[in-house]
Amino acid sequence: MTLTSTDQPATRASRALVPVLSFTGIVVAVTQTMLVPVLKDLPRLLGTEPGNTTWVITATLLSGAVATPVIGRLGDLRGKRRMLLVSLTAMVVGALVSALTSDLTAMIAGRALQGLGMGAIPLGIALMRDVLPRERLGSAMALMSSSMGVGGSLALPVAALVAQHADWHVLFYGNACLGVLCVAVTVFVVPESPIRAQGTFDVLGAVGLSAGLVLFLLPVTRAGDWGWTSGTTLGLFAAAAVVLVLWAVVELRSEAPLVDLRTAVRPAVLLTNLTSLVVGSSFLVVSLVLPQLLQLPRATGYGLGQSMVVAGLLMAPLGLVMMSTAPVHSRLAAKYGAKGTLILGMAIIAIGYGAGLGLMSAPWQSLVTVVVLGAGIGLAYSSLPALIVGAVPASETGAANGLNTLMRSIGAAVSSAVIGVVLTDTANDVHGVAMPTMHGFRLSFLIAAGAMAVGLLMALFLPRVHPPHRSAGTPAPLGGSGTPESHCPAR
Repeated sequence: MTLTSTDQPATRASRALVPVLSFTGIVVAVTQTMLVPVLKDLPRLLGTEPGNTTWVITATLLSGAVATPVIGRLGDLRGKRRMLLVSLTAMVVGALVSALTSDLTAMIAGRALQGLGMGAIPLGIALMRDVLPRERLGSAMALMSSSMGVGGSLALPVAALVAQHADWHVLFYGNACLGVLCVAVTVFVVPESPIRAQGTFDVLGAVGLSAGLVLFLLPVTRAGDWGWTSGTTLGLFAAAAVVLVLWAVVELRSEAPLVDLRTAVRPAVLLTNLTSLVVGSSFLVVSLVLPQLLQLPRATGYGLGQSMVVAGLLMAPLGLVMMSTAPVHSRLAAKYGAKGTLILGMAIIAIGYGAGLGLMSAPWQSLVTVVVLGAGIGLAYSSLPALIVGAVPASETGAANGLNTLMRSIGAAVSSAVIGVVLTDTANDVHGVAMPTMHGFRLSFLIAAGAMAVGLLMALFLPRVHPPHRSAGTPAPLGGSGTPESHCPAR
């Protein structure tokens, strides 16, 4: 794979690059959880059946899953900054469509457009690798990677506050305004990457991967309504397997594949992506369990009786701690490597879920659990992009990070489905209402701790990779001089 350089000088980049890209990542991540506080009211707000409103969440998940690898590859070929602006613009349009309607079909379409913004996160990581000097790269990628969790957790208290005191459409207007701000600062601050992959876009590969992902994620997210053993669920899983196998065959024969599967099956890349599935699930478990525990009435004997806003505020430190781990990760990674910090992060997550089994009787105990898990998830999230970019050619960082982000999203989707089944199957019927039980909450934490143990085992077998660095064709560090030249990175 050969690379070409763009003509745009690196001197346009500034110290604002990292906070701008990280802020962008936080804003697009908000779309995943911004409707959680109003989820139970959506049937009334949209005038439809409860089963139909799940499409409002599912549409964003599906479009985001499809967008991350596809937009990442387009960024490698057509320019990462350009595709970043496309992703953000789609998110803004989707937010405005959703803000102006209470019709279910239009809302689903708007939410699907919002999901396209998720491509901004792998594009941001790839841009950082291409334009930042090595000494700033580790902490920058750590912060960008953590933005997925930061945005998701910070959205909860803000959305809860808005839901209690304003029309719920304000959530979409706010998201659109933040998106416009992201577009503006990206135009003025973020430079285009000097590195481009040559070749054509693999349309057949994109269609095949998109179809396979939709066929897989659709039953994962809807099996709670359809039934895990229903013909629809099993049929879609079988169809997904067939489509993804055929897609893999086509990709292996393609001269310019959407995803280079030969690179993807290397131990460093494969094990990192498999570990990402587990790490991605860790954020969703605590986000699903603790808000419910905190808001259940004290009359149940185990509920903590907090308001929706207070529960959101108690969850907010999850994102704040994740953000604060970026500089800590940089120092730890410099000493122990990305593999070492990933193992440490996953160990802390396992400890957090294990300790959380006994910390469910008071709000302050939930806060302790959130802080510990935030530290672990932050370290683990921060380690993943460093492992990926250290193991793939510079021409494939957009697609590779898109695939890694996809793995985290799949892990989150599967986790949400599994925990939903656990809480439903262990619920008590109270006056016709299914009430989650303490047994269900603890079983969910136990499953999360067990998943972390499996992830730790995989992480131990990760080969060590060289630290991520700018390739020879990348411009000199910001503020420096030098002319980028075409090159082909060593595989």
